[in-house]
Amino acid sequence: MARIEDIANKLNVSKGTVSKALNGAPDVSETLRKSVLETAVELGYSRYQRKKGAKCLCIFVENMSYAEPKDFGYDIILGFRKMAEPGGYTVEVVDLTPQLQHEIPYDEYMLQQNYAGALFLGLSLADEWIGQLRTSRTPAVLYDNYIQDNPNTTYVGVDNSEGMHLAIDHLWQLGHRKIGYLSSAMGAYVYQVRYSAFQRAILQYDPHWDEALSGSAYLTTDCLQKHLPRLLDGGVTAILCSHDQLANSVMLHCQELGLRVPEDISIVGFDDLPISAYTAPPMTTVLQDREELGKSAFYAMNSQLRDTPVSTLLLHAKLIVRSSTGPAADRTPRVG
Repeated sequence: MARIEDIANKLNVSKGTVSKALNGAPDVSETLRKSVLETAVELGYSRYQRKKGAKCLCIFVENMSYAEPKDFGYDIILGFRKMAEPGGYTVEVVDLTPQLQHEIPYDEYMLQQNYAGALFLGLSLADEWIGQLRTSRTPAVLYDNYIQDNPNTTYVGVDNSEGMHLAIDHLWQLGHRKIGYLSSAMGAYVYQVRYSAFQRAILQYDPHWDEALSGSAYLTTDCLQKHLPRLLDGGVTAILCSHDQLANSVMLHCQELGLRVPEDISIVGFDDLPISAYTAPPMTTVLQDREELGKSAFYAMNSQLRDTPVSTLLLHAKLIVRSSTGPAADRTPRVG
């Protein structure tokens, strides 16, 4: 473990100068402060390990609403805090912007702000920091993102494979033999995982399933206008969606086309957002217990801080059956 004196010797400055730079003293130049932070990261210095009183954790949020109880991230943050704060940690929520990621590397930011570790919500595969997390030394827990070969990162989420299997088995038991899949763009790791999980599950039931019965797009309107008509023309009797908001849009659009849900077409979502119980009809979906995910994220973080690295922590999935699914209708593929 690197010490302050190691940083001082490397830069040929005093330990006091290093300490002031790490603590943001105003009489240290920005150039020197940056050099100290870069050297501290390079040498593996951890302020948390050197100062046992530093017990602050950070939750970075991007591409996810979290301010109100109806928001997806709200319960995850609540669950994390319920575990962290009784243990003596303070938890700060930071909006993760491209500008922040461009201005300062992840490890340097964490050291500068005196954060012991971070939970990431909504991180995109295109984010600048996701590349840095492959070699970072600061503990990080990623919801629905996986970083391979770095013991300082943990992937937390629901078992997507189990969730897809439960959904497809439910539809199969209802007599559906032509099941389609629609997804948001594959720029998010979780949507890649869910599509792969769907493929594995559907091929167990239908080894001849046609990949043409699937589609993904960045914009929901593209899914509705480009992919949904193709699936309907292909004769699908059920559509499984990568998340509830897309499933609700698909359901509404099918109804606008004159299709009854579930008499003519069954729709399944994923996540069990609060809105899912109040759609018309109420939506069958795969539950993610978001508060338990937050608690699990802290468990993974606490394990890392105690030098017990956890690679992956997945909660069991549960299918919530509501009225958007029913027995398969006879939908012969359209010709011409």
